[in-house]
Amino acid sequence: MKKLLISSIIATSSLSSIAQDKAPLKGAHLSIKLETQEVIKKGNKFIIGQQNKEGYWGDPDLPAFTGFAIKCLLLDPSFDLKGPVPAPVEKGIEWLLSQQKEDGGIYGRGMATYSTSASIMALWIAGPEKYKDQIINARNFLINHQTDWGVKGENDTKFDGGIGYGGSRAHSDLSNTHRALEALYTTRALATDSGDKKAMELDWEAALKFVSRCQNLQATNKGEKTGNDGSFVYYPGNSKAGEAVDSKTGRVALRGYGSMSYSGLLSLVYSDLDENDQRVKAVINWLSDNYTLKENPGLGGQGLYYYYHAMAKSLVAANKPILEGKDGLKIDWRSELAATVINGQREDGSWINTEASRWMENDPVLVTSYAVMTLEQIHSSLN
Repeated sequence: MKKLLISSIIATSSLSSIAQDKAPLKGAHLSIKLETQEVIKKGNKFIIGQQNKEGYWGDPDLPAFTGFAIKCLLLDPSFDLKGPVPAPVEKGIEWLLSQQKEDGGIYGRGMATYSTSASIMALWIAGPEKYKDQIINARNFLINHQTDWGVKGENDTKFDGGIGYGGSRAHSDLSNTHRALEALYTTRALATDSGDKKAMELDWEAALKFVSRCQNLQATNKGEKTGNDGSFVYYPGNSKAGEAVDSKTGRVALRGYGSMSYSGLLSLVYSDLDENDQRVKAVINWLSDNYTLKENPGLGGQGLYYYYHAMAKSLVAANKPILEGKDGLKIDWRSELAATVINGQREDGSWINTEASRWMENDPVLVTSYAVMTLEQIHSSLN
C-alpha cells in the first residue's frame, strides 16, 4: 500500500513526476477519461475567472481556497508540463507566499492548519525544490500543532497525536489531521533530504493512535461510545452523525459517517498500514456496505463534495479500483463517481451543493475545486 500511495498521490501531485498514460484504455474507462478531461478543463476555466485581482481565490482569510485552486489548475490533464506555468497560478502562488507568517503557517484569520496543509500541497505541486524553504517552514508549523496535552510524550489524552484547526478550536479532529498527514507525508522526503537541521518530523506513531481513537472498532479503540462497525467519527467522543442505541444491549455508540470514514482510511494509508491490518479491513468493509453517491452516508447532503473528493483520494491510495458491495455486487466506483460529478456541473463550469450549504458547500469556488480535484484523481488513476 505504501508503494501505491507514492504512485497514486505523490506522483499525481508533482509536476516533475506526473506519469503519462502507459497503455491505451478501452471501453468505458477510455470514454470516462476523455470526458473527464473536457469537464475538468471547463471547471478550471470557471476557477480562473474567479481569481481576485490580488491573486487569491474565495475568502482571503482562508488561503486554503487558493491552495485548492492552484492544485486544480496544475493537475489539469490538459496542462502542458513542458510549458510555462500559467499566469493565474504564478499570481496565486505569489499571493499564497505573502500569507506565510513568521511561525511558518500560511493562514489568514483562523483555521490556520487547514489553510497551511492545503498551501503546502499547492507549493509542492508547483515546485518542491523551488519552494523548499517555505514548505519546510510550513511543515514545522503543522508539526508544532500536533496535540500533546497531558504528560509530554505519553499520549495520555484522547486528543493527543492529532491536529486541530489551531487557535480557539485547538482540539484535534480527523478532518484536519488527515489533511495535515497528506501534506506531511507527501513532503516527508523533501524535508528529510534537505539537510535542514531545523526540519522537524511528526510523531507518526502518536498520529496513528489518534486516528485509531476515531474509529468504531473496539479491538483497537477502548474509548467511550465506541461502536464496532469500522466507521470513523469526527474526533473521539464526537460524531456529526450523532449516536445510536443498540436495541438488544442498550449500548450507546457514536455513528460513523461517509466523509470521515474515507478520511480515516486515507489516514491509515498515510500511516503505512496495509490491507491486512484490521483497521483497514474494517473501514473498507463499512465503506463497501454503505456505498452510495446519493448522499454522504450518515449526513445526507451535508458535505457531499468533500465526501466525493475523500472517496476518490482514499480508494485510489488504498488500491481499490473495485468495491464489493452488499450481496457481492462489484462496484466500479470510478465510473459511477465520475458520472455523478460530471452530471452536477453547471452551465458556467461550476459546481455547488444543492442539497446543503453546511461547511461552505454553497461556495462555488470551494465546491468546484472539490469536484475538479475528484475528477483529476479519477483521471490520473485510469492508466
